[in-house]
Amino acid sequence: MTGSSSDDNFTWFDRLRTATMFYTRLPIPGAGGGPTLAQSSTAVPVVGAVVGAAGGIVFALALSLYVPSSVAALLAIGTTLGLTGALHEDGLADTADGLGAMLAGGRDREAGLSIMRDSRIGSFGVLALILSVGLRAAALSALPAWAGAAALIAAHAGARGLLPMVMVRLVPARADGLAVRAGRPESDTALVAAVIGTAIALAALGLTAGAVAMLAAAGAAWAIAALARRLIGGYTGDVLGAIEQAEEIAVLIIAATLS
Repeated sequence: MTGSSSDDNFTWFDRLRTATMFYTRLPIPGAGGGPTLAQSSTAVPVVGAVVGAAGGIVFALALSLYVPSSVAALLAIGTTLGLTGALHEDGLADTADGLGAMLAGGRDREAGLSIMRDSRIGSFGVLALILSVGLRAAALSALPAWAGAAALIAAHAGARGLLPMVMVRLVPARADGLAVRAGRPESDTALVAAVIGTAIALAALGLTAGAVAMLAAAGAAWAIAALARRLIGGYTGDVLGAIEQAEEIAVLIIAATLS
């Protein structure tokens, strides 16, 4: 068991509210006193599905108005960025800067963590963002309207559904920060979140494409998690953001390839 206190007193809608408040910029009323982010893990892939659906609607609508597919894809991704406040993209950039400096410049663990906490963005972060947006847009633009919408739903739900399992398998790399404040989910809670995210991906993409896409997402998550464990000893909020981005990219590429 890796979680903190029991979450029996919280309803699933309490968890949905907490997850929505953290993962989106939607105006959700209410103050504190609810479940932690870790306790809300089972609602996270549902929030992801909503974000993906919003981007998918924009994508399908743009294509119906004869907007070029590449432009429609960028508009869809821009919609998801607006809804999430570029939360995961920010984590990707910080992780790329910190781990990139350690790999390329021989920096030690403390220096890498310090770079990741720095609000300024470096060359590794810029390149990571360009690749992330570019790969997602290229994959999405290869899909027809509603297939692209389904792929966005699968990517956002599936990617977020796997994050709690990373939090169970790794330990926080710092004694403070967002990763510590969020808490660590119980193993069974993380498993349920992964099942929900995978089920949404399978429903959106079909059994074969959905299964392959989620396997690819899990592989991408494992690769970054293993690198973070080796270099900084665990995960941070930024590392989770980078993992989510890699998973999104993997799902969209598989969806485009198998379409």
